[in-house]
Amino acid sequence: MRVLLPFLALYRRHSLLICLGILLAIVTLLASIGLLALSGWFLAASALAGLAGLFTFNYMLPAAGVRGAAIFRTAGRYAERVVSHDATFRVLSHLRVFTFKKILPLSPGGIARFRQADLLNRLVADVDTLDHLYLRVISPLVSAAVVIIVVTYGLSWLDSTLALTLGGILLLLLLLIPPLFYRAGKPIGGQLTALRGQYRTDLTAWLQGQAELVVFGAVNDFRAGLDATERHWQRRQWQQASLGGTAQGVMILASGLTVTLLLWLTAGGIGGDTQPGALIALFVFAALASFEALMPVAGAFQHLGQVIASATRVKQVIDRQPEVTFPAGGPAAGNGAALSLQQLTFTYPGQPLPVLQDVTLEIAVGEHIALLGRTGCGKSTLLQLLTRAWNADSGSILLNGQPLSAYDETTLRQMTTVVSQRVHIFSNTLRENLRIAAPEATDEQLRDVLCQVGLEKLLENEGLNAWLGDGGRQLSGGEQRRLGIARALLHQAPLLLLDEPTEGLDAETEQQILALLRRHCQGKTLILVTHRLYGLEHLDRICVMDGGRIVEQGDHLTLMRQQGRYARFRQRISGIPLENGL
Repeated sequence: MRVLLPFLALYRRHSLLICLGILLAIVTLLASIGLLALSGWFLAASALAGLAGLFTFNYMLPAAGVRGAAIFRTAGRYAERVVSHDATFRVLSHLRVFTFKKILPLSPGGIARFRQADLLNRLVADVDTLDHLYLRVISPLVSAAVVIIVVTYGLSWLDSTLALTLGGILLLLLLLIPPLFYRAGKPIGGQLTALRGQYRTDLTAWLQGQAELVVFGAVNDFRAGLDATERHWQRRQWQQASLGGTAQGVMILASGLTVTLLLWLTAGGIGGDTQPGALIALFVFAALASFEALMPVAGAFQHLGQVIASATRVKQVIDRQPEVTFPAGGPAAGNGAALSLQQLTFTYPGQPLPVLQDVTLEIAVGEHIALLGRTGCGKSTLLQLLTRAWNADSGSILLNGQPLSAYDETTLRQMTTVVSQRVHIFSNTLRENLRIAAPEATDEQLRDVLCQVGLEKLLENEGLNAWLGDGGRQLSGGEQRRLGIARALLHQAPLLLLDEPTEGLDAETEQQILALLRRHCQGKTLILVTHRLYGLEHLDRICVMDGGRIVEQGDHLTLMRQQGRYARFRQRISGIPLENGL
C-alpha cells in the first residue's frame, strides 16, 4: 500500500474537486435512501389510513418530501458524475505530466532497460489504471462511512436499538468485506497488469516486425505466442469478473439477511410502541437503500491489486535516477567551439568491455574532423558523450576551456547541432518538423533550406503544410536523412556533430550534401562520423578509431604517406595500390 503514497500526494492539487465530488456522492446516496425509506413509509401509512385518512392524514408533506428526495437524487447524481469525472481527468492529466517529467531526464541511459512499448504502456495504461484509486476506492469508501453514520444517527431518533443494529451490521461489512476481496483480488490484479503490458509489448513487436516475420515464415509461431498470452489474460479477466459477481452476491445475501433480522426485531415494536405500523416499512426500506452505499465498496477493492501493480510499474520508472544531470546555470554560449578530450574511458552499463579507452583529442575552433572506423569502434558513442547523453567513466571533456558538465542544458543545446543516425520525423506538418530547429524561421527560409538539401519536391501541392504522418512513412530513408540535415542548417550553432549524414544517399546527392555542409560549416567546428571515404580529403583532420581508441590521425595526405590503416582501407575499397593513391 505504501507504493500509493506518492500518487496520493499528487491528489492534493485537486483536493477541492475531489472533496466536492465525495460530498455530492454522499448527498446523492442520502437522497436515494431518504426517497426509498420515505416512499415505503408513505405507502404503508396511506394504506393503513384508508379512506378515513383523507381527512386526518397529511398526504401533502410526505409527497413533497418524496419529490424533493427524487429531485436531489437526480440532480446530485448528475453533478457528482460531472465533478468526479472532471476531478479524475485532471488528476490523470497531472499524473501523466508528472510521470513524463520524471521519465524525460532519464533518456537515454535511465530508460535503456525498458522496451519502448513497455515504457509507453507504463506511461499510458498503468497511469490510467490509477484513476480507480479515486473513483472506485477513495470516493465509495468515504461516502459509505459517512452514509452509515448519518443513517444510524437519523434512525436512532425513532429507535436507537434498531438503528445501532443496522449501523453495526453495515459498519462490520464495511470493515470486513473490502479487505477480504482485496486479498482475493490482489494476485489476479497483479497478473492482469503484467499480462496487459506483455500483450501490448508483444503486439507492438509483431506489428513492427511484420516484414521480417513474413519473409522468414515466422508469423504463425509469433502469433501463437501472442494468442497464448491473450488467452491467459482473458482467463484472468474472467476470474476478476467472477470475483466481482461473488462480491455483489455476498452483499445481496447480507442485505436480505439484514432485512429479515430487522423485520423480526420490529415485530415487537419500534420506539416503545407495540404497534409499529408503517415505521416497519421505513426501517426495512432504509436498510435496503443503505446497502446501495456498500455495493461499490465490495467490488472496488478487488481492483486495488491491479491499481497497486500499476503504481509499482510506474514507480519503477519514476524512481530511477538520471544518468546525467545538468546544473541550473553555467558558462555563457560562445561564438566558437573548441573541444579538448582527455583520456576518455566509457563502458555501457552491464557490459563487460569498455567502448572507449583513453581517448585524447584536441579540436580547435572552426576545425573539421572526421571519425573513421569499423562498426562498433566507439565513433557514435563519442558523439553521445559530447552531447551528454552519457557521462564518461573517467577523463574530461572541455568546451571552450570549461568542463562540459558545467554547462546548463539550454546553453549546451544552443551551442550544438546534431544529426543522428536515425532522424525522427514527427507526425506533423513539414513546416513544424523544420521549425523545431529554428522556431523563429520564416517560411521563405524553410523553403530555401529544403531546396539546398534537394527536397524541393516536398514543396509541391500542399507545400510546407504537407502532413508527414507518423514517423514520416511517406518519405524515403534518404529524404528523412536530408530533412535532418535541413534542421542542422537551420540551427545556427558553433558545433556540428554529424553521425553518418550521407547514409542512404546516392553518390551524386552525397557529393552535393557534403559540399553544402563544408560551406555551411566555415568557421564552425565540425565532427563527422562516417565509414565512407568520399570527401575526406577536404577535411582538416581524419581520426581513425579501432577498439575504442584513436589509432591514427592527420590530414588525408599525411595518412596516405604513412601507409597505415587509413591508406590500406582506401586501397582495399578503391583497388588502387598505395603508391598510386597519393
